[in-house]
Amino acid sequence: MNNEKGFTLIEMMIVLVVISILLIVTIPNITKHNSKINDTGCEALTKMVQAEVQSYYMEHKEYPASISALKEDNYITEEQEQCTNGKELIITDGVVTTASTENP
Repeated sequence: MNNEKGFTLIEMMIVLVVISILLIVTIPNITKHNSKINDTGCEALTKMVQAEVQSYYMEHKEYPASISALKEDNYITEEQEQCTNGKELIITDGVVTTASTENP
């Protein structure tokens, strides 16, 4: 008889079960961290646009009326009007905040 070396069916099944368990544990953690990453990115974008508002103020001696005023004068791009989590940026009296997407 030939003495062939290889994995048995039981060994392959055990490996597949272990991989499945690891996937079941890690996928929910990844999705939970995804929203936290988006929120952190939105905070960073808000701070960056706030800096652009200050640049606009230094040049024009007044705060921009809206985000679109910054875009028209090429201070920000179209992609920078909205966070990756879907919240839109708004300017109120020179302060950049995110618009609430919740209904009252």
